[in-house]
Amino acid sequence: MKFDYQWVKDPECFEINREKAHSDHSYYASSQEMLMDESSFKHSLNGVWKFHYAKNYKETIRDFEQKDYDCKDWDNIKVPGHIQMQGYDKPMYVNQMYPWSGREGIKPGEIPEHFNPVGSYVKYFSVPEKMKDQKLYICFHGVETAFALWLNGEFVGYSEDSFTPSTFFLSPYLEEGENKLAVQVFKYSSGSWLEDQDFWRFSGIFRDVELYSIPSTHIKDLFVKTVMEEPFDEANIEIELKVKGKIEHCVIQSELLDPDGTEVLKHEFKITEKNPLLSIPVESPLLWSAEYPHLYTLILTVLHKGEVKEIIYQRVGFRKFEMKDGLMCTNGERIVFNGVNRHEFSAKSGRAITKEEILEDILIIKQNNMNAVRTSHYPNNSYFYKLCDEYGLYVIDETNLETHGTWTDFYDKDIILPDDKPEWEANLIDRANSMFQRDKNHPSVVIWSCGNESYGGKDIFMMSEFFRERDDTRLVHYEGIAWDRRYPNTSDMESQMYTPADEVEKFIQEHPEKPFILCEYAHAMGNSNGAMHKYTDLVKKYPQYQGGFIWDFADQAIYTLDRYNNEFYAYGGDFGERPSDYDFCGNGIVFADRQLTPKMQEVKYNYQSIDTTITDENITITNHYLFTNLDEFVTTIMILRNGVEIESEEMILNVMPHDSITIKNPFTPLDEQNEYCVQVVYTTMEDTLYSDSGHIVAQEEYIYPYQPVQTLSNKKIRIADDFANGVTRSTPKTVGITDKSVA
Repeated sequence: MKFDYQWVKDPECFEINREKAHSDHSYYASSQEMLMDESSFKHSLNGVWKFHYAKNYKETIRDFEQKDYDCKDWDNIKVPGHIQMQGYDKPMYVNQMYPWSGREGIKPGEIPEHFNPVGSYVKYFSVPEKMKDQKLYICFHGVETAFALWLNGEFVGYSEDSFTPSTFFLSPYLEEGENKLAVQVFKYSSGSWLEDQDFWRFSGIFRDVELYSIPSTHIKDLFVKTVMEEPFDEANIEIELKVKGKIEHCVIQSELLDPDGTEVLKHEFKITEKNPLLSIPVESPLLWSAEYPHLYTLILTVLHKGEVKEIIYQRVGFRKFEMKDGLMCTNGERIVFNGVNRHEFSAKSGRAITKEEILEDILIIKQNNMNAVRTSHYPNNSYFYKLCDEYGLYVIDETNLETHGTWTDFYDKDIILPDDKPEWEANLIDRANSMFQRDKNHPSVVIWSCGNESYGGKDIFMMSEFFRERDDTRLVHYEGIAWDRRYPNTSDMESQMYTPADEVEKFIQEHPEKPFILCEYAHAMGNSNGAMHKYTDLVKKYPQYQGGFIWDFADQAIYTLDRYNNEFYAYGGDFGERPSDYDFCGNGIVFADRQLTPKMQEVKYNYQSIDTTITDENITITNHYLFTNLDEFVTTIMILRNGVEIESEEMILNVMPHDSITIKNPFTPLDEQNEYCVQVVYTTMEDTLYSDSGHIVAQEEYIYPYQPVQTLSNKKIRIADDFANGVTRSTPKTVGITDKSVA
């Protein structure tokens, strides 16, 4: 088979020879490898590749992929990384319009021809000794937006969908010694019509590339479910397996370790079919939640005729997420999403982010009382979900789909994508399946999202049905039903964007049949996030209102240099790109360098799970955590005079979730001439995964009424309005602190 450029333009062609999507589980050749997290079955191809840039397909070098075409004198490029961040083309920021708007008059399914950058990559490699004589595959974890692959001049395959893995079988094309891997990356394909997200437009191989081999008996896919019913004192781990290779005389030994690493149980299963279902009973499991992200470790050892073929390491979280009495519940409790939308973005490298940068984001989110993330608007790097499992975050995992420009630019029903158009349905289902298969074993993922701002129609409804058919442990989300209600069952919950709080309240009163969330709200641009409490107050008033997700986490700005070599953060338009939506990418509650904006104080306060009401006489404390007793925190009550602490008391309060306690206010003001303030602060008693001990999780204050002393002054001051004329006026009085011992 030869590569056909027409595939790039065809919405019904989105993969050729690509392996079926599967879970992202880790597997090793031995226990020692597992303990070191270094698998001899994997080999990274990250690093320096050879590269040629062309502004369109006509200007590419023909036959560059051939074995005897020497590319070793080509330029170097770093993989993973974007083409536009390494000196070719230029970054472009647009929101809902398509990047070719105003340049080329094309319709959905067509692609730009004049300017459609193509990156031709070449990597020379030899098969590692440890992988010889084994079946060899290659996995591209993220390529934007479409690419074709050759090995030693032979066409291997083609794939679209920028944000999920693409895997190909390489063994038939391998040669002894040096091999030539060639990749051609197309910035725009027919699939680009499905990727009109509000973000910087890049292209290239921006996530890891790795070779991997498999043993003669291999678990290529597993789906781990935890099946429980209230009161959750017993559970079953149900494991759906897909076995590749020899199964005769195949045995799987399972070992389950609790969160402390203590062995809980062992089982042995004889495998007699390719798709077995294993069931492991567990007594009194520790449950997983964002408050207590308890993770068990499941170790599966695959033996064939007594010989260890591979060892699988899989984290397991026992949690039940369900629709219960019309409300979304986790482990039996009504959940409230104190959420944020997060683009995968680094100011230094775009969407080619590092593990360290992902962890930094997770820590900031946890430290500021957010418990949920929506992966706006595409599946994230697999490492992100691993950290969400470990640190405790509820995730709405979103399919790589947005067609915003087709229903806001054209205003033509025939142009809207995907709607009911049959030629796009398989493409959408494939994107949903690729995300589902990779991420299905992460307990942090509680909701599958069909995509973002793509209007409505049958195609998206069929995506939702796909998720329901494959997974009965999660719910399905889609905000577009608010715009097009032909298929209301596309979403299990009512989801809207930027609806004013009073209109949210009215909608819930008139439509109580579904729970309500705001998948985007509190747009964090500029001096924003004021009056956010009007939304969080609805949580206490209406059970159906189950929270929202702030737009968004971090400013999308690119660290760059000006013509004088001065450093600055560039926004849309700063690279001379047109069209552009300029600084509309600056919507973060953290700056691009991850420093907190002043808005974060408002967010952290509104998202805190402890309510405190203070009066002159009493302090009433209400615990809104789902599973956490307040005796895990140190409660400090202090009195301040003119902002300076003069006395404090510490205590440990035993307040169960959903309960309240009222205690006597231990302080009274000493006089009426100074400002006295009572503050109540709740801090962590011990170190946590995301903070040191003493981290503030909630606080409240109460200012006593007071009458400040007024003093006279004869000081002359200039009034701004009269400054030009040199007019001066006497100040009749000034108000200030008169207690010098405090000042």
